[in-house]
Amino acid sequence: MLKNNKNGFKFVHCSKSLRIIAFFAAALIFAGALCGCGSSDVYEMRESFSASDAASEMGIGINLGNTFEAFYSSEDNLCAFSSPVGDGDFSNYETCWGAVETTREIIDGMRDSGFKTVRVPVYWGNGMENDGSFTVSKKLLNRVEEVVKWVLEDGMYCVINMHHYDERLITHLEREEAVSAAKTVWEQVAEHFRDYGDRLIFEGYNEYLGAVKEGLNATDQEKFDYCNEMNQVFVDAVRGTGGNNSERILIASGYNTNIDKTTSEGFRTPNDSAKDKLMVSVHYIDNSMYWSKQIGSESWHDYIYYECDRLKSSFTEKGIPVFVGETTSGYVGNMAGNSEYGSSQDCIRELIRIAKEEYGFIPVFWDTNNADGSSFYNRYEYRITDEENAETVRKYGK
Repeated sequence: MLKNNKNGFKFVHCSKSLRIIAFFAAALIFAGALCGCGSSDVYEMRESFSASDAASEMGIGINLGNTFEAFYSSEDNLCAFSSPVGDGDFSNYETCWGAVETTREIIDGMRDSGFKTVRVPVYWGNGMENDGSFTVSKKLLNRVEEVVKWVLEDGMYCVINMHHYDERLITHLEREEAVSAAKTVWEQVAEHFRDYGDRLIFEGYNEYLGAVKEGLNATDQEKFDYCNEMNQVFVDAVRGTGGNNSERILIASGYNTNIDKTTSEGFRTPNDSAKDKLMVSVHYIDNSMYWSKQIGSESWHDYIYYECDRLKSSFTEKGIPVFVGETTSGYVGNMAGNSEYGSSQDCIRELIRIAKEEYGFIPVFWDTNNADGSSFYNRYEYRITDEENAETVRKYGK
């Protein structure tokens, strides 16, 4: 029969048939450990595991959008900057922008669809008291943790960030106050999750680094300095909590997550006490082509390579992977009249192919929950809605 000791499994005397059964049972357990599918991997920190190592495993990702980052703004609470929603049940915050309450089946379906990474944006101000302490709600931390653990138990990477709350801090507080508040919040989040393994990654902010308090004039240099300071305080706050956070992979957010700004001389990656543990986040490689409705044209194709080359020379060639934290999940209505690609699905496939296969970036689809099930990923049926898009994820997500 099969017994367990502190060094693993070993065989003791038993019949031949039982030994065969035990052998296959042990093989299945070992295979599960190799593929990272077991809950035992939730707390694993791999030795000498770099951000580049993680990038090679993170495949294609999806955002759990309009869910934990949902909030109703308020000018009365100068810590939370959000209004209470519902009767105190935190599922009311989670669903107030139209999302369904996140279930294990939704996360399992993301895994089964071929996603290797789930980004969970979070508005950390929800449920926060207006007492000047910027204390994150334990109910919120525990609910986010429940979903994070589902992602990790499914063998995927999970990225949590500060989403929209960075905007509220930066645009409503003086710089020194906003930096202090960001530090306080990240210390609490990092402490709460400090024991989780290296497939949990923290991303500092969302899109508002580079902004300043409303009504305040600032030079370009002052804006870059502010952006760089916010990234540095994020890294220092996380590292200061110790435990697995001393070596956790972290993502520094780009200046407005804009590629041109983030690859300019003004942007600096933060200093880090850990070696080779940083990534940089940008959004929407083809953003200007999207808004000018040039998707699928020759200029669109050239622009993708132009932006990717800038990211490569600024970061990946220096050992800093690029995390494209939000990538368009649909181009309907933004296609060029002279598009060389037949459909939105064709353009998605080509963008993902270039970003993932040619440059080694980590593209993460921005996706929300539509009541009619028309989202990129259907949270009611636990699958990617369109089969062509599903095939793209399966093909390039490996």
